[in-house]
Amino acid sequence: MTNRQIVVAELPKGQLTPENFKLTTGDMPKPAEGEVLLRVILMSIDAANRTWMQGATYRDAINAGDAMPTYAICEVVESKSPRLVKGDIVAAEATWSDYVTLPAHKVTKLPSVPQLSHLMSVFGVAGKTAYHGLLSIGQPQPGETVLVSAAAGSVGGFVGQIAKSLGCRVVGIAGGAEKCDWVVDHLGFDACVDYRAEGLFKAIRAACPDGIDVYFDNVGGKILETALNLMNERGRIVCCGAISQYESTAPTGPRNLPGAIVVKRLRMEGFIVMDFVRDDPKAIRGLQSMIDRGQLKVTEDIVDGLENAPQALIGLLNGDNKGKRMVRVSADPS
Repeated sequence: MTNRQIVVAELPKGQLTPENFKLTTGDMPKPAEGEVLLRVILMSIDAANRTWMQGATYRDAINAGDAMPTYAICEVVESKSPRLVKGDIVAAEATWSDYVTLPAHKVTKLPSVPQLSHLMSVFGVAGKTAYHGLLSIGQPQPGETVLVSAAAGSVGGFVGQIAKSLGCRVVGIAGGAEKCDWVVDHLGFDACVDYRAEGLFKAIRAACPDGIDVYFDNVGGKILETALNLMNERGRIVCCGAISQYESTAPTGPRNLPGAIVVKRLRMEGFIVMDFVRDDPKAIRGLQSMIDRGQLKVTEDIVDGLENAPQALIGLLNGDNKGKRMVRVSADPS
């Protein structure tokens, strides 16, 4: 048997294109002692994938010729470890491939759920990022105004809904009138601002007449700069990502630092979801409770086919998705 794999053909210089990737075919990998052979089912598509091509971050940098790394949900098809057996469903740091081998101690067995894809979205990195970042860092209080950028995305949509469940006024920022309408009508935000339209500052100020108490930032750049100018005293900025900067050859940051933070006594903190892994069970319980009460809608954007992973990532960076984007490589276990 053979194994398909997508490698980075050339590191991007600026905007990512399909030519930066190459689909290859090789021999089926074989697990060594202590390893497992995994069939990749679903691969997470995240803006962070793009940052890994720019150099070392919280993980090693990607080089030309490397298989594209990804967080994936997989099925064990062969095990040479007592930790796992054939048929187990696991989470793994895999690659854009049909099959991968990994040490058994580096994968995590997942619980059985009615819909497997939910382990990638609401109960996966997206849902836990929203829950931990908003509650542990943002610490919103009932009646406060919470502003969320990339509000139609995998994390931002959950952030806004969680904030609404806590009694906050929630304002989103998204690209295009259609997306903004969807954020309000489907996700239940109080308002949504189109960042592609003219007059961003005036639009956000009008949507947040009492100022901003918590800003959950997924984009950085101009939008972060604008939000800083509208923060209330003692406001909190949750720094989750900077997608507006990932494809720029000359990234820009807010020009109002540290002045705005000092004058308004703001707290600005970045985080990675793994920082809160000890609280994951609490997050899962909280998210499930909100789903049960009808306070949380789960939106998934699933692209079929390993070969379509490059375009799925390019589309995500261009804002094409609504909700959590992932690529289906193979069928769920029957």
